[in-house]
Amino acid sequence: MSLGDEHEASGGYGGTGQTRTRLPDTDPDAYGTPRRTPRSSSRSLVTVVGVVVLLLAAIAFANRGGGDADKSESSGNKPETAATAPSGQRPVQSKSGGIPSGFRQDQVGAESAAANYAVALGSAEMFDNARRHEIVSAVYAPEMAAARQEALDKAYSNEKFLSNIGLTKDGAAPQDQTFVSRVIPVGTKATAYSANSATVEVWYTSLFGLSGDGSTNPVIESWYTTTYELQWIDNDWKVTDFQQKDGPVPVGRDQKASTADDMTKAVEEYGGFTYAR
Repeated sequence: MSLGDEHEASGGYGGTGQTRTRLPDTDPDAYGTPRRTPRSSSRSLVTVVGVVVLLLAAIAFANRGGGDADKSESSGNKPETAATAPSGQRPVQSKSGGIPSGFRQDQVGAESAAANYAVALGSAEMFDNARRHEIVSAVYAPEMAAARQEALDKAYSNEKFLSNIGLTKDGAAPQDQTFVSRVIPVGTKATAYSANSATVEVWYTSLFGLSGDGSTNPVIESWYTTTYELQWIDNDWKVTDFQQKDGPVPVGRDQKASTADDMTKAVEEYGGFTYAR
């Protein structure tokens, strides 16, 4: 995930216009990077980037229904589930800075924008200086982009941070290893919407780490929900604020981890998606 996409509620933008960016483990109050929690003490993975940026449909565990008293009694007082079906809308065709753009000015468009922005902000491309600038400019509202750019450049060029996640001082993976940073949206939910603003939650899983022989930070999976505040600006949805929290996290299945070669091959051969609600 990306340094641009994670803030704790206590240090977020809410009402202050301020942001907190924090480095994983090494300086927890300095950078707003997504957290990857090691699955065992033997793994040295640190808290790292996860997007926003850069990410549909409300596929939460269970949306509580508003059933009547009789229904509650007959179902054992269990909440009713109401997963949102796909809308059938086509993904957008245009791009800005290589990122989907031109979303519809409605709730469906806002949810699609949030999911696609989460993917961009959580990508490995955020570790490339020029590409990061393109992503931030495409995703954030203009006044927000300028402020975020400086903080992100400082974070992504921090040699201690890069060393902790196994990258060189230039943000590159060691020889014969592949750096993996991907966000995969599971669902979205608009909690507020008007013609010019929207609040959208994106529930997603992320992959982060280094695949290849000799990696001390193997690729792991994590789960988060990021809430994006969006504004309709210049005929598109743009991010003005966000907050991230852990989960919901499903129970992990006891599956054998793939080899380093298999993981590297998968990352190189399987591309990403453009998301539509």
